[in-house]
Amino acid sequence: MASNSKDDPAIPSRRNLLKSAGLLGTAIAGAGSATHVIAAESSSGNQSSPVREALETLSSAEADTLEAMVDRILPSDDAGPGAREARAAHYIDRSLASDHASSRSLYAVGLTLLNEHALQTHGLDFHRLNAEQQDAILTAVQNDEIPGFNPSGAGFFSMVKSHTIQGTFSDPYYGGNRNFVGWDMLGYPGVRLAVSESEVAQGENLAPNHQSAYDSQSFTKTQAGRSGGAGRGN
Repeated sequence: MASNSKDDPAIPSRRNLLKSAGLLGTAIAGAGSATHVIAAESSSGNQSSPVREALETLSSAEADTLEAMVDRILPSDDAGPGAREARAAHYIDRSLASDHASSRSLYAVGLTLLNEHALQTHGLDFHRLNAEQQDAILTAVQNDEIPGFNPSGAGFFSMVKSHTIQGTFSDPYYGGNRNFVGWDMLGYPGVRLAVSESEVAQGENLAPNHQSAYDSQSFTKTQAGRSGGAGRGN
């Protein structure tokens, strides 16, 4: 979540989130039928008019709240795009229909409480608040100052933060990392099944190839989509 204070330990910095993303590796999530909608892409800020796209598990109200939440967890800045542009919320929605299905009720409760608190304190839905107001509410959630979360506000925030990182930096096949913005943010050159000697010599200067692992015939898309198993190819 963005903050102007470098000394607030409750609010993770963009740099620390990037470090965490490097440890998480490839996220695992499945795909299925679509019934609801969420923002596919938008400009930075809270006053944009996003394009909408079909999703699987979230209601429209839940989608709006989650989209705003992931945008504050890993916002875009001068260094580049963030979780909103990477479609982290889209990844989360798809994962709630597969590998993270056990977390669906936690999202339902948490997102509802988040929005209700915004309405009670500011008279507006959470996604319509400005960034400072959203950050204040999310900090209260992290500090367990808002009752009703299961198992706790801090636990809910930690779960969403983890899933946001997965959705921003996982293989685009799983619904996030749109246009490879997450990999570009990390300086990751992309999946390569073979690397030449000259490419190795380029090191960090190697140009990104912007290819999903599932662009290769070594991976079976249908199997991965149904089971959620990243890298389970033939």
